[in-house]
Amino acid sequence: MKTLKYSRQRESIKACLMGRRDHPTADDVYLSIRQEYPNISLGTVYRNLNLLVELGEVQKLSFGYGPDRFDADLIPHYHFVCKNCGTIADLPLKPFPELNREAQQCCEGRIDSHSTYFYGMCRNCMFREPPQD
Repeated sequence: MKTLKYSRQRESIKACLMGRRDHPTADDVYLSIRQEYPNISLGTVYRNLNLLVELGEVQKLSFGYGPDRFDADLIPHYHFVCKNCGTIADLPLKPFPELNREAQQCCEGRIDSHSTYFYGMCRNCMFREPPQD
């Protein structure tokens, strides 16, 4: 792989992600970065986010619906996704390496890791009053 040229914009995108716990979309990152770099394009943000994912410096979270989210926390952890409002939260749950070992018994290849998302309804949505007619 060729040497990557330093980019203040890329470093700012990474710093933005590291300072957040809300698993932002590329659009969210773009809106935050524009304050510091008003001429940055959305395409530049997308390219740099994908590059940071490729370099292993951030992770991309894809849930099968809605836009991808990004997380700078690379320590293995699980996520909770609210099916109602789309909120994503880190779960303070230790990863289960035994799941890799168990899955390995069903796989002819080599399993190195896994990612698991838990889906349900967040506390805010559960206690939200139904709309009045």
